[in-house]
Amino acid sequence: MDGMMKVAVMEGIGKMGYTTRPIPVPKEDEVLVKLEYVGICGSDMHYYETGAIGDYVVKPPFVLGHEPGGTVVEVGSNVKHLKVGDRVALEPGKTCGHCEFCRQGKYNLCPDVVFFATPPVDGVFQEYVAHEAALCFKLPDNVSTLEGALIEPLAVGFHAANQGGAHAGQTAVVMGSGCIGLVSMMALKAEGVSRVYVVDIMDKRLEKAMELGADGVINGQKQDAVEAVMELTDGAGCDLVIETAGTEITTRQAIHMAKKGSTIVLVGYSKTGEMTLPMSLALDKELTFKTIFRYRHIYPMAIDAVASGRVNLKGIVTDFFDFDDIQNAMDKSIADKANIVKAVVKIGAPE
Repeated sequence: MDGMMKVAVMEGIGKMGYTTRPIPVPKEDEVLVKLEYVGICGSDMHYYETGAIGDYVVKPPFVLGHEPGGTVVEVGSNVKHLKVGDRVALEPGKTCGHCEFCRQGKYNLCPDVVFFATPPVDGVFQEYVAHEAALCFKLPDNVSTLEGALIEPLAVGFHAANQGGAHAGQTAVVMGSGCIGLVSMMALKAEGVSRVYVVDIMDKRLEKAMELGADGVINGQKQDAVEAVMELTDGAGCDLVIETAGTEITTRQAIHMAKKGSTIVLVGYSKTGEMTLPMSLALDKELTFKTIFRYRHIYPMAIDAVASGRVNLKGIVTDFFDFDDIQNAMDKSIADKANIVKAVVKIGAPE
């Protein structure tokens, strides 16, 4: 497809703009996707606010966005499983395929991954993208491209639930009810966990958690979260904690509220990267700590959970922004975190 496309670029910290670039030409194993929705992720906001996450430093002009859904408009010569008109969710990380981790199936740990919107790799706040066909997952008729864009964060939630060994009969607690906390809660429910409680300090986010299926919520600013969990579990503690807030306080609370022999899955990144934790208590309880980095082999499972109605993925979206309004989209997402749970940019969405 010849022509130019509109691209939103980060021109500096706190500054967005637009440019035009040629519409990419798909290689033989790629498809060209007309993007319709792209979610705004916490990492996008962090890059926008600070210009870096750890060793990943933005060098403007840089394209943010790694949660895309859209429609195939062109296919490479070797692509057999997709055709023009198919609606797809795009898994944003292309791995090498031959390192130790890729060979073990743990491809999310590949040291040479090329991941949308992770410097120096551009993201997808743009009208079209050429992407490896094997990383484009066809959506069932009853799953929209909006939901396709949100499969990416949902995959994080399912990976966290899987790492925690989630199953029926458990009582789980999710620390944090931002986007990742909410998708983790929904993943736990979809995998049959009997009771899932959510802890946060923002009422609107807790209301959203209840709306999406939490069995109860705890405002950690208004009550002692550990005491509340112990009361809800008749003093036993919970079987599983998914920590998505990334704070020392909530991680310490997770250790205190966890039942002996249970599992804590650490998902959220702390701002400092370091914490002081009550490890003597963790040892006494013989707790298992798991961590996650993105996800692996999750997209088909996540898409099926949405298609079957076990996950209300549209329900996490609180705000939509037009592509022409990208500066405001980023600014508001940062300034109004108490009310914006999940924002999505409409790139070329059908009316």
